Amino acid sequence: MTGGTPAAGETLPGAGDDGDDAPERVVCHVDMDCFYASCERLRHPDLAGEPVVVGMGYEPGESIGAVATASYEAREFGVDSAMPISKALELLPRRVDAAPDDPDAPDPEETGRYLPVDLDFYEEVASEVKGVLRDCADTRREVSIDEAYLDVTDRTSWAVAGGGGGTDDDDGDAGSEAPPPSGAAGPAEARTLAEGYARHVKDRIEREAGVPASVGVAPNMSAAKVASDADKPDGLVVVPPGSVAEFLAPLPTADVHGVGPVTEETLAELGIETAGDLATADRDRLAEALGERGPELSRRAAGDDDREVTPTGLPKSLSRESALPTTADESTKRETVSALAADVARRARERGCLYRTIGIKAVEPPFDVNTRARSLPGPVDDPDLVEEVALDLLGEFDDARVRKLGVRVSKLDFAETDQATLGGFEAGDGGGRGHGGKRETRSEGGDGGKLTDWVDGPPDRDSDEAGSSADRERRGTDEGQASLGDWE
Repeated sequence: MTGGTPAAGETLPGAGDDGDDAPERVVCHVDMDCFYASCERLRHPDLAGEPVVVGMGYEPGESIGAVATASYEAREFGVDSAMPISKALELLPRRVDAAPDDPDAPDPEETGRYLPVDLDFYEEVASEVKGVLRDCADTRREVSIDEAYLDVTDRTSWAVAGGGGGTDDDDGDAGSEAPPPSGAAGPAEARTLAEGYARHVKDRIEREAGVPASVGVAPNMSAAKVASDADKPDGLVVVPPGSVAEFLAPLPTADVHGVGPVTEETLAELGIETAGDLATADRDRLAEALGERGPELSRRAAGDDDREVTPTGLPKSLSRESALPTTADESTKRETVSALAADVARRARERGCLYRTIGIKAVEPPFDVNTRARSLPGPVDDPDLVEEVALDLLGEFDDARVRKLGVRVSKLDFAETDQATLGGFEAGDGGGRGHGGKRETRSEGGDGGKLTDWVDGPPDRDSDEAGSSADRERRGTDEGQASLGDWE
């Protein structure tokens, strides 16, 4: 990996020594801009500047599925993430349906390009992004395929570039009078080394992965996240220590990290409309209305957030999915599931984990999500068993029209333990390598399927992060796209 990133424990030239006191934390929040659409533009340059809609459960020429992500050009027509494709087509017809000579056809200038989700390709691009992040920060929290926090305190500092304007004479540490936020409201009078490092990270992502990112830089996680949203797309907003409360104060409460639509409505009923209002609100009153989250949100609105950037925990499950024509026959479906099972088992073995549950997903038109799973008596690492169980579960859908199939292993065990014997498992079926284990079934029809169904997700995501992501999806204001979990 190229790019000249300083080694761990080093800072960019000009960053001062920490001295006896711990340095002010430097946190970057990296948010990929319309990631799925950006990936499609990477391999289809002709999509640049075009309204692009990437659909989950969508096949070209059809009108079923849901919007996984919409480019900013498509959002200008009202297309939002998680919107049904049928609704999106009403707002933004397909380009292929435009006919300049047909007065009843849509105007080509008011049409967009619709593409199906290609998770395998997005994973490839995400791995490039992840490589840059790994190289640029030793401490990372990867929230989803399009979002990560970096603690780069050991790589840079809040010192002002050139050693003037807000730094002490000799030690290079940032002084008490920090420069104003930069990036959102015009250039600051002085640029910090932290800003230069964040630009370095941002430029490397675009250069090496080929996709744009917006980056927010601040002394804490919540402010960095708000900053990354402040100048999208392809933005860089820096909020130095001492200016966080001023930066947040005029923003609506919805912009405070952790405030969703319900909380926003509750705050409005209390007469709290802005982050500044929230920061100065009576915290006992907030506790009565919102519980312990109320005072915490008030502290964040005031710029006080002492959470450390901690790595995302191990995944709860590993899965792989594949779309296929609804005309696929039984043989094609079995071949698909066999390939998916082999890939999932390989990934589990590469990560050194055992699994206790094997399952499949079958999506029937229009978007009915059905999952079937079977539990084993103990954790195993057995690729043949994954395929055998998955194919057996698939039997229920031999005669069904399916548009997507998936295989998953879950209840993962990363500890160094002996594998469970299959005796009890075999005995339950009465002979051979049977499948007499407990059967767990979940079937969702109609609108029951969600964009985030059956994707590998971190088990310990902070509740406010999860809420923020869901809030974002409901509002349709940002990516709101299906997560690929651990970015691999």
